[in-house]
Amino acid sequence: MEPITYDLGAIFNLRNLIIYLLIINIIGFFAMLIDKKKAKRGAWRIPENTLFTITFLGGGVGTIAGMYAFRHKTQKLRFTIGFPTILFTEIFLAIYIYVKYFA
Repeated sequence: MEPITYDLGAIFNLRNLIIYLLIINIIGFFAMLIDKKKAKRGAWRIPENTLFTITFLGGGVGTIAGMYAFRHKTQKLRFTIGFPTILFTEIFLAIYIYVKYFA
């Protein structure tokens, strides 16, 4: 029996990365909208750790855009500092990896 091989280059390519980033940022944007609407109604909320996880997974642009578009969590220093810090760290890390390994 022949071993199963995977072409990771076919999975981890620029097109798929862009699609992933678009989807995770749309999720982040709408997570902020949903949480804001639930806050207004006094309903169950999206946990703060979930919002940070979405940001950490690459949804920083979406969560930051949602935060300011819906004026949600803008008074909490944890979010106004935390979200951009995660986003900029990921950008610098991506640039470092690209320059070190692909340039």
